[in-house]
Amino acid sequence: MAGMKIRKGDRVVVLTGKDRGKEGVVSRAIPSEGKVIVDGVNVAKKHQKPTRSTMQGGIIDKDMPIPASNVAIISPKDGKATRVGFTFDDKGNKIRICKRTGAEL
Repeated sequence: MAGMKIRKGDRVVVLTGKDRGKEGVVSRAIPSEGKVIVDGVNVAKKHQKPTRSTMQGGIIDKDMPIPASNVAIISPKDGKATRVGFTFDDKGNKIRICKRTGAEL
């Protein structure tokens, strides 16, 4: 899998699936699987048994991973979904840019 362009802390919008159109913040990126976990998106009910670490049992909501290709980063400039590109600044550092507006991400 090629390097992922989405990182933890990015604001994203879901493009496909049952949560299409929902926005959220990436809480975790899993590059080895090409997936991301977005807060409040793709939530599954998990029946949790009370254990020593989690004293409280019952049904908990768990955010499940979704493919990184199914989300798009929201541009900081105009708040719309955009693709991500890379460029180098004058010091030679690689930076992520918004393809539509050219703004730095």
